[in-house]
Amino acid sequence: MTGNIHIPKAGDKMALPCDSCGPDEPCDHAREDSQSQHSRLPAVARQLLLSKHAKESGERVSPVFIPSQEKIIDIVRQARRILFPGYFTKTRLHAGNVEYYLGQETGELYDKLVEQIALAIRHDCRRNNQPCTNCEGRSHHMAIACIESFPRLTGILATDIQAALDGDPATGSQDEVVFCYPGLLALSIYRLAHELFVLKVPIIPRIMTEYAHSQTGIDIHPGATIGEGFFIDHGTGVVIGETTVIGKSVRLYQGVTLGALSLPRDAGALLRHHKRHPTIEDEVIIYANTTILGGDTVIGARSVIGGNIWLTESVAPDTRVLLKRPELIFANFHHDEG
Repeated sequence: MTGNIHIPKAGDKMALPCDSCGPDEPCDHAREDSQSQHSRLPAVARQLLLSKHAKESGERVSPVFIPSQEKIIDIVRQARRILFPGYFTKTRLHAGNVEYYLGQETGELYDKLVEQIALAIRHDCRRNNQPCTNCEGRSHHMAIACIESFPRLTGILATDIQAALDGDPATGSQDEVVFCYPGLLALSIYRLAHELFVLKVPIIPRIMTEYAHSQTGIDIHPGATIGEGFFIDHGTGVVIGETTVIGKSVRLYQGVTLGALSLPRDAGALLRHHKRHPTIEDEVIIYANTTILGGDTVIGARSVIGGNIWLTESVAPDTRVLLKRPELIFANFHHDEG
């Protein structure tokens, strides 16, 4: 029976048996290998390398690591465990171990912040062709300054929680606000990111607030200035621009935009350090889907801005701004009987 045995020669495709073929059946493995298009992939890689986008992004391809989005999100989560002790940890906390727990968490957070801030500074210097700026030493100073702000941030966040309890009859407890309210999640991440923004840490604050944006639908630029006792009810679709200034005890509802007026194409460079977004003074309430635009626009203290309003001019204190009631049309539908 040896005449039926095929002895492979040099250059033959090896037909390896696979699970779907029986022992006496011809296997399609060799035929599929001969149809492979892998040889065309290097040309695609070369075209990608020569593309405009690749040339512009080439500065990121270097031995210098850039900050890790994944690790920065981990920093955000650890910071929230510190700012809200007992809420987001698997460790059972009590009077005897809470100080040890906070000490361990802040120690770990410090090391993580130092690492990512150093990467951010080093990458920023390389991207802007700047000389060495002592990124290691600066990262240590920035990390400790951020963590030293935590006692103050816990006090501010307590006022934000109380604002939610005071302003929303649907909530039953502080625990519900901390665990469930997207406004507080976005605001707590913003307050952390804002501290780093003020310290002039590159890119990391924006990664943090865009993570909050992806989780909540609330877009707060880390450069915005927001006073204590701030409450965002529902929250989805809220946008707060970089140069927005918000006073104390302000309440926003879903869909509110605090943005800039129409900008020229070169606005990125031309208006980068100009105030482009409105100022909202103390105790203002802005209802759903209202848009307020412009760096010179000031909404005076204790004003109430109704829903679905478009504002590009200032409002005096203690003013109500409402839309005229629209005309409603009620029509009866007459269905033909079949």
